[in-house]
Amino acid sequence: MAQSPSSSVQAAREALAERLKNIRLDSGLKARDVADRAGWYPSKASRLENATTPPSDADIRAWCTICGVPNEAPDLIAASRSAQNAYVEWKRLQRTGLRRLQESYVPLYERTRTFRVYCSNVVPGLLQTQGYATALLSAITHFRQAPNDVAEAVAARMDRARVLRHGDHRFAILVEEAVLRHRLGNAEVMAGQLGHLLSVMSLPAVSLGVVPFTASREMWPLETFSIYDTEQAQVETLTAAVNVTAPSEIAQYVKAFEMLSEMAVYGATARALITEAIGALG
Repeated sequence: MAQSPSSSVQAAREALAERLKNIRLDSGLKARDVADRAGWYPSKASRLENATTPPSDADIRAWCTICGVPNEAPDLIAASRSAQNAYVEWKRLQRTGLRRLQESYVPLYERTRTFRVYCSNVVPGLLQTQGYATALLSAITHFRQAPNDVAEAVAARMDRARVLRHGDHRFAILVEEAVLRHRLGNAEVMAGQLGHLLSVMSLPAVSLGVVPFTASREMWPLETFSIYDTEQAQVETLTAAVNVTAPSEIAQYVKAFEMLSEMAVYGATARALITEAIGALG
């Protein structure tokens, strides 16, 4: 099985802790010495060195100053913030509602040339209709008890989908057949959404594949993930967004995407599955 999508986050935290430890060792101080001079409990220095407790900016500045290398602090603080931003809980991202989160993706979408998107549970955001997005974002708002700005968030999601038709972008998108059957909204909303999938399949920049129920699986269904060029992957869990930047982990997601692509069907066969799902709405 693949490693947890948060493993690169932990690796970044451990790397930062190791740098703090090496700075202390180079200074000739013991961990207890650093804690005493900083006015901390003796165990805090050990927790920082073992990545048990993430350091604050003030902790890093104090550590570097005590160890005689205050000039090291800015780089370490930047590394710490990067590690903290790699695993971000949805409740933090959505604390003011969903609109700002939708808008925050625009710069990433505009600079990305090749999108690889895999969804096992819902229609990918870039391919959602207004009705489907409203049903989904309403459910998310209710579940997370976020401020209700669904209408504005849906408008922002529809606006960012313009990258499908404008700019030098390519989209390889995979969905599990179950996505075509999970009902979000009423039958009319689902029919509109599935019909929209048939429409976007004709866009020259879009390749849409469906992994059918009957596929002989060499790769199990995974959590939803997106790969932006080869620089970053984002994995969506129930509680958090995980931003993967370690090349070795991005390579795993690329490999998984390629294997899922080989199991998917395209063109007329994919259209037939979508049409069958529309017919099953009754």
